[in-house]
Amino acid sequence: MYGSDARVKPALAHGAGQHLLLIVHEPGIAELLSTTLKLAGYRTLLAGTGSEALERLSEQRFDLMIVDTSLPDMASLSQERPVLAHRPPSLLLTEYDSLDDLVPELGPGERDYVTKPFRVAEVLARVQVLLRDAHGYPQDGALSYRDLALDDTLRQARRGTRPLALTPAEYRLLRHLLVNAHQVLSKEQIGRYVWGDHRGDNSIEQLVSRLRRKVDRDAPSLIHTRRGFGYWLGHAEDEH
Repeated sequence: MYGSDARVKPALAHGAGQHLLLIVHEPGIAELLSTTLKLAGYRTLLAGTGSEALERLSEQRFDLMIVDTSLPDMASLSQERPVLAHRPPSLLLTEYDSLDDLVPELGPGERDYVTKPFRVAEVLARVQVLLRDAHGYPQDGALSYRDLALDDTLRQARRGTRPLALTPAEYRLLRHLLVNAHQVLSKEQIGRYVWGDHRGDNSIEQLVSRLRRKVDRDAPSLIHTRRGFGYWLGHAEDEH
């Protein structure tokens, strides 16, 4: 059951009139999302199929689209991708069993997902993060620390010559650590930046662990734990 309870209040609102396209086939989910997002300060337009969504995308510009991956003609959105003059960031709604197929297709970038059944509070948080990322990142080059480099334009990361296959959450975490190199970030700071809300300690620990395995594999460690305080990025020998 989806989170359509009394907790859905304007207090959760983070929107400022941004225009969202909802590409959802199921009427119940479409109504829930449309009502919730409007209460949260967004403008929404519904599309019930991939073909209808492409028509809407060709007619006007959207700040973000929410896509239910169970659409009957989901493939059409991927097949027609090159012809779109503007492709907004995407939040995908997917079944848990589909994650193994979905995550490699996501790659780094202005895309993220929530699993069904979802909580509306999580959808609102992910929407806020995606909109912030799409309009808040500098687009004039790469960020770097020694042999670690991130390209915000392409949303790609490398350690030396080795590309890092990061999920959207891992990319956001790595960027946050890199921008704040040699500063300890608490779990609460990380949770709010990566997901838009605070997660349990276990979720943060698992995310950091996955990122550390990718970044520090076969190379000097860059991601460190400060027990009782949080995590920081840098070479230990550079700490003063």
